Amino acid sequence: MTQQQKSGVGEAAKEVGSATIRVAIYVVLYVLVSAVARYIFVSLFPSLGLHISEYEVYVQILLAVAFGYLIVSGVAQIVYASLKPKYGHPAAAATRNIIKIVGVGALAAAIAGGIAGGAAGVALGGFIGIVIGFASQQVLGQAIAGLFLLIARPFKIGDSVVLVGEDGEVLDVATLFTTVMKADGVRVLIPNSSIISSKIYIKTKK
Repeated sequence: MTQQQKSGVGEAAKEVGSATIRVAIYVVLYVLVSAVARYIFVSLFPSLGLHISEYEVYVQILLAVAFGYLIVSGVAQIVYASLKPKYGHPAAAATRNIIKIVGVGALAAAIAGGIAGGAAGVALGGFIGIVIGFASQQVLGQAIAGLFLLIARPFKIGDSVVLVGEDGEVLDVATLFTTVMKADGVRVLIPNSSIISSKIYIKTKK
């Protein structure tokens, strides 16, 4: 292992450690703030003559959304930092985006189920999860396809290729699209899911 690789691994380990600490802090803060909010609405306000405990649920929803997103983003960052030294930034970033999409969808379904409560909550949470799944199916499919392309690397930036009938040079391979520059100067953004399901032609450089 070269000195540069060792340095990269060391930086990745530090980033994983700091991201893990942030996630732990977010979890602890959420528990504390949620408990304080419950005390204020259930005990403090009634003692002051303010009976607005029915609004507590809305505060708890806002807290769950805010801290839930921070926790999901933190976990995604941990995965990104872990994968980056081995697979590079594009593949690690694609994985991070997939985790965020799935995590936010699961968070929304869980919150909706918790609000309804009981069997109705389970049914509502499952229904919302299905709706979110269908709504993000295409985006998630493209992101997963982009991740496969970034890991397998059938072609790289600068290669002359024919992808889904488009002939040109690869400019970029991102999470959702691969950008190809055609001979006439036109940039084509090709969905990664289309590339995965079709033949890939790589031209030999003369």
